[in-house]
Amino acid sequence: MDVRRTAVVKLAVSDEQRDALHRTAEQYLYCANRTADYCWSDTSYTECKTNKREVRDALYSELREETDLQAQLVQAAIKRAVEAVKACVERWKKGQRVSQPTFTAETMDYDTRNATFYRNKVSLATVEGRVEPSFVLPADSPTPYERYVLSENYEFRESTLRYDTATDEFYLNISMRRTDGDGVSEDTGHSDQTVLGIDLGVNSLAVSSTGTFWQGDDYDHWCREFEKRRGEMQRRGTQAAHKALLRLGKREEAWRKQYIHTIANELVSEAVEHDCDVIAFEDLSDIRERLPQAEWHHVWAFRRLFEYVSYKAPKQSVSVEQVEPSHTSQRCSRTDCGFTHENNRHGEQFECQKCGYEVNADYNGAKNIGLRHARKRTHRLRSSPKSGSGDAQVDVRVNGGTLNGESHQPIAGD
Repeated sequence: MDVRRTAVVKLAVSDEQRDALHRTAEQYLYCANRTADYCWSDTSYTECKTNKREVRDALYSELREETDLQAQLVQAAIKRAVEAVKACVERWKKGQRVSQPTFTAETMDYDTRNATFYRNKVSLATVEGRVEPSFVLPADSPTPYERYVLSENYEFRESTLRYDTATDEFYLNISMRRTDGDGVSEDTGHSDQTVLGIDLGVNSLAVSSTGTFWQGDDYDHWCREFEKRRGEMQRRGTQAAHKALLRLGKREEAWRKQYIHTIANELVSEAVEHDCDVIAFEDLSDIRERLPQAEWHHVWAFRRLFEYVSYKAPKQSVSVEQVEPSHTSQRCSRTDCGFTHENNRHGEQFECQKCGYEVNADYNGAKNIGLRHARKRTHRLRSSPKSGSGDAQVDVRVNGGTLNGESHQPIAGD
C-alpha cells in the first residue's frame, strides 16, 4: 500500500529571506501565467496546448532568460500551468464553462533538486541564491519531521511553499511516501475508516484536518473586482452597458464555478492522497447565522464546494458526509481534553483555556468536524444489532497531518 505522510511546518524567516522568497514567488507566478497564456485558446479546447514536454521545450529557454529562477523552479511553474489548463480542457469537453487559469497566490513547488532538508531547517533555492530558514518546531521529540522526513523508511517526494497573507507567514507542506505492502493501517493493524474533516470560513475558504489551507484572498479580490465593474456599468445606464453587464455576469459566474471546481478537485485529491474513506463537512443549513461576516459569494462558494465534492469524491471511492457544526469552533480538538468554551477562540487563533493548546482556529475546527463524524459513526456501529454486546472492533480515525511542526496523527474515534 502506498502510504503518504504530510508535514506542514511554519518557517522562521529573516527580513532578507522573506524578501528573497517574495521575489522568487513573483517570478514563479510570472512563469506560470506566461505558460497559461501560451497554452490557452478561447476558441476551442482542441487548440489548447496540454503536452508538458512540448510546452516546456517551447517556453523553457525564454523563461530562463526572462527570470532569475533556477531551472527546476521554471520547470515546476510550467508544469503547474499545464496541469491547470489540462483540467480546464477536461471540463470544457463536458460542456462546462471555463476560462483561462490565472495564478496569484504565492505558492511554489520544490523537489529534491531545489530543496534540501536538515534537522531543524530547510535550504531553498531563490532568485537571490539559497536561503535556509529554520523550522518552528515543538520542544517535544520526536517531531513528525524526525519520524517521517528523516526516516529511511520514508521517501521525500515534494514540497509546496505557501505564503499566508493573513498571518504574514511562510509554510512548507512536505510530502513523504512509504510503501507498506501489508495493506493494513500502521496504527491499528486492522482495516479501518479514515476521515478528512473540512472547516469552511471567510479568510480560508476551506481548511482540512491534514493542515491544508485553501485561502480566500484571490477569490475575494476577484469578486470585488467584478462587483466594481458591475457598478461602473450600472452607472452608465445605456443599452450597450446593459448588454455588457449581462456578458460580465456570465463571465463572473463561469470564473467562480471554475475557481471552486479547482478547490474541490484539490480537496478530493487530499483525501485520496491520505487514504481517507470519508470527507466530513459541517452542515450548511444555518451557515449564514453562524458566519454573519460572510458575504453572499462566500455562502455561494460553501454550498457549491460541498456540491462539487459530493459528486467528485464518490468517483474516487470516497464518501461525503455532513455533521452538526455546533461548538466545533469552541471545542479543543485534543483528544485528551475536549474542553469547550467561547473564550477558547480569538479571531483566527484558538487557545484552550483549560489545557493551553494553541493552533489556528479553522484548523482546530476541521479536526473537530472530522472527530464528530468519527464518534458518530463509532457510536452507530457499536450500538448496531450486528455488534452484539457492543464490543465489536471499531476504528474510525480523523486523518491529520502537522501544523506549525505539531504532530496530528490519525485520531481514533471514541
